[in-house]
Amino acid sequence: MKAQGIAHTYADNVDTDVIIPARYLNTPNARELAAHCMEDIDPDFVKKVKEGDIIVAGWNFGCGSSREHAPLAIKTSGVSCVIAKTFARIFYRNAINIGLAILECEPAAEAIKAGDEVAVDFDTGVITNLTRGESYQAQPFPPFIQNIIQKGGLMKAIKG
Repeated sequence: MKAQGIAHTYADNVDTDVIIPARYLNTPNARELAAHCMEDIDPDFVKKVKEGDIIVAGWNFGCGSSREHAPLAIKTSGVSCVIAKTFARIFYRNAINIGLAILECEPAAEAIKAGDEVAVDFDTGVITNLTRGESYQAQPFPPFIQNIIQKGGLMKAIKG
């Protein structure tokens, strides 16, 4: 499984309240949630994100509440992968549950700049900054988690 897109970069401690503000949690509609993704930290995110793009962030991405709305809004906005130095544990598990690919890689998160074109090979964990000609090694997910992500989330993987 591979991903390739333009990087959108963010700092440390991006919490679920800025990923999807609580004022929009009155809908289960993923498209409506995606329309407000990142708007409190990056008002132009939904205008500039394209299918396949990649979010790159610092420490503790997804901290805050345990809402699954946050990774769902990111995935539905078109983001193919989130790369961060670290993820809040509940966000990490929620991302896998809904089929959002995520990788922890401190060197990549430090080196990749907004607008860089990035490719990710999920089988090997290699992250390549195509703009700068640099590669970074993340720990790839084991095959059973890759299967969950490929199938679009835990429930879809269970159904076969």
